[in-house]
Amino acid sequence: MHEMSKGANIGLASLGEDTGSVTVSLGWSSTAGDGDADVSVLLLGPDDKVRSDDDFYFYNHPSAADGTVHLLGKSPTGDGSEDRIGLDLDAMRADVSRVVIAASQYGASTFGDLDGLRMTLSGRSGEALLGFSISDASVETAFVFGELYRRGDQWKFRAVGQGYESGLAGLATDFGIDIVDDAEAEGSEISDDRLDAPTDSESTAAGAPPADPSATAAAATATALPAQPGPVDEPPAPAAPAPKRAARTAKKKVTLPKAAKKSLAENETWRPARLFPVPSFRSDKERETRATSVLLAVMTEVPEFGRRLTAGFGAPAGRMQTFTEVSLPHGDSPKRPDGVIRVERAGKLWTALLETKTNGNPLKAEQVQNYVDIAARRGYEAVITLSNDVALEGSPLVDVKIDGRRKHKVSLWHLSWAEVAHQAQMLIRHEGVGNAAHAWLLQELLHYLQHENSGCHGFQNMGPAWVPVRNAIDAETLCQGDPRAVEVVESWERLIRQVCLRLGGELGQKALPVQRSRRGSAPGARRTGLADRLCDEGRLTAELRVDGSPGILGITADLRTGKLRTSIDVAAPEGSYPLSSAKRLLRALAQAPADLHVETLVDTGSGPRSTLERLRPEPGDLLPKDGATITGFRLSLFKGMGGARGNAESGFIRSVDDAVDRFYGSVVTHLAGLDRRPAQRPRGAAEAAVTV
Repeated sequence: MHEMSKGANIGLASLGEDTGSVTVSLGWSSTAGDGDADVSVLLLGPDDKVRSDDDFYFYNHPSAADGTVHLLGKSPTGDGSEDRIGLDLDAMRADVSRVVIAASQYGASTFGDLDGLRMTLSGRSGEALLGFSISDASVETAFVFGELYRRGDQWKFRAVGQGYESGLAGLATDFGIDIVDDAEAEGSEISDDRLDAPTDSESTAAGAPPADPSATAAAATATALPAQPGPVDEPPAPAAPAPKRAARTAKKKVTLPKAAKKSLAENETWRPARLFPVPSFRSDKERETRATSVLLAVMTEVPEFGRRLTAGFGAPAGRMQTFTEVSLPHGDSPKRPDGVIRVERAGKLWTALLETKTNGNPLKAEQVQNYVDIAARRGYEAVITLSNDVALEGSPLVDVKIDGRRKHKVSLWHLSWAEVAHQAQMLIRHEGVGNAAHAWLLQELLHYLQHENSGCHGFQNMGPAWVPVRNAIDAETLCQGDPRAVEVVESWERLIRQVCLRLGGELGQKALPVQRSRRGSAPGARRTGLADRLCDEGRLTAELRVDGSPGILGITADLRTGKLRTSIDVAAPEGSYPLSSAKRLLRALAQAPADLHVETLVDTGSGPRSTLERLRPEPGDLLPKDGATITGFRLSLFKGMGGARGNAESGFIRSVDDAVDRFYGSVVTHLAGLDRRPAQRPRGAAEAAVTV
């Protein structure tokens, strides 16, 4: 990999043979676990300005209609997070002369709070071609990491490293973008929410049945949250010049209504007809074949969904076709991968072989190795594995050897069923698709994936080490260095990542696990340290950062007591008296469960604590007796922990899901306005007249 210095440039053609489609990754870390940023991309014309506001891609406008730009989202790394961007340079219009890669902080955070600021650029095969690290960040709230620019018919990269103290607005304004203020944004959010659902005429024209009540159950938590900023329709051009559209919004797409239409069934025993029925399968092979065929068919028919799943694997934006049970020669007998994905762009083909597992069945290294060898020999670009497992850095699901001597490189990627469901949920509930028929197809796919017989529920088993480790903790015989403890820590990390995918899909927000570790520490060493803590304390802990939440969510599984604890720390409202802060907190939690534990945090440590039921009539019990300064409050819910590995109704995995859902829906959603001071009402008519 070629290391860049600030201001240096290099031609992409000198780095690799296939650089027409690249993936740009921006990474950062924070030892405190509370640092994050958002990526953005700007397409500039010859005048170094955007051609229109549509050339600005960010969290609320994540992809280009022609597929040339696609924000692929965040993924956790060993000591932070990484945000990826897919760019199809071959398909970029001729009037685009520069592609600017940037990132911005929000709130009072700056890039000086983050460690390990780094940008990498990878080719179509996933191999890293160049890297650029930024070490001089301080008070900047936005950064241009680098830019891709044309020289003749070639693309080059320049390492920029320029910071802005004026944040995303200042950066965007420099390149000709109009940014709306908060008041205008709030007004647009109201109108966006009204446009979420397709009209009856739209659904009828597309031939799409009305939404089914069962399909909206997964989004029950989201309905309690404030509306997300959503895309809106561009108004028809009036006779008089219209104000320039601001970059806060994107073009309107169709999402499913949050409230289902009234069912015409006589009683609850009537089940609506499904496009993808889930009968009782006779074998795992039958389950795998059906799941693969259903997924690949929807990927072909819903371009937004197919592109979403393949862009991160280096596939170009183009015409996609998918195939199942293809026979390919290999040695003495042909091999049959579960599926083949082909994308055509400008006469060139991108091909990936797909190996699928369902119902918790593990991937087989020999099978995957055969497909990698076949792909290399036939000039295919990728092999994709799809299973219930969630991939982790430094812990591969299969041990496959890639022959580095071969001129043609094959990239090996993994996709979990939980991620497939997450992407479908994000599109039909929050971001939208091209028409109502596409939304209905994704809804049918999501219903299939979530059905108990599909085998596509995601990570569902804590592994063979789970029960022995729990028993050893009970008997106090688990010692540091036990490899079974490391296996349990890895399973716990997979579970937490899946919880983030599911919660993020329901809320329409980014949800990521927080990794608190030393900069540069290897994932294996970090997990070994967590395994040693598990042996000493008997507890598994995790933290989640969810956009829009007032703090970081904590999850603790105490294997000694069999209890799950979900918690969040919220800061005390500024400028309030201690008793006023306590009363405001209890008012915000008026609908929260009575068994919620509330603990006062003071500058010297912990203060009084009690349950919400006891505090409601006596909020003064939250005040420290010694007059210590209140810095915040810790809110916690406790529930029993499932004992099975995850398949039973009382399984541990299900109990973690239920605990997070209950805590977020019944506690966190009520804290949105806690930091806002209530408006003061005038005490009399005279005072009111003076105010006016």
